[in-house]
Amino acid sequence: MAYMNQYKKAKIAPVVKAILKKYRMKGTLSVRNHSTLVLSIKEGSLDLISNYNETVANAPGGFRGGNPAENYLSPNPYWYQDHFSGESLKFMGELFDALNDGNHDRSDIQTDYFDVGWYVDVNVGGWNKPYLVV
Repeated sequence: MAYMNQYKKAKIAPVVKAILKKYRMKGTLSVRNHSTLVLSIKEGSLDLISNYNETVANAPGGFRGGNPAENYLSPNPYWYQDHFSGESLKFMGELFDALNDGNHDRSDIQTDYFDVGWYVDVNVGGWNKPYLVV
């Protein structure tokens, strides 16, 4: 059963903060429903949304609902490698590695058995406050 608490978050936070600082990004780390570790990126030097749009523009089914992302984005933690390129991909790779440090995934989808340590969400901007490139 997926479980995340403030103690586990506190152990992961310094590594995530160092990665954000390295790439000149600003974000907050939180726990949702005792099962999900959530990183909300508010602003930064990397134009993650434009990079996402450029990378998936010609991919089949790349745009959500046929439209490019405009103000915010929530990348799929299992497929981010296909949705970013260059420096943005490197940043996302380091982030997801840090957010999943100590996590496990012993799920077996064929037998409908899901066993993860915790879930991970990364939000770039939000529906009510767009991501800013500074």
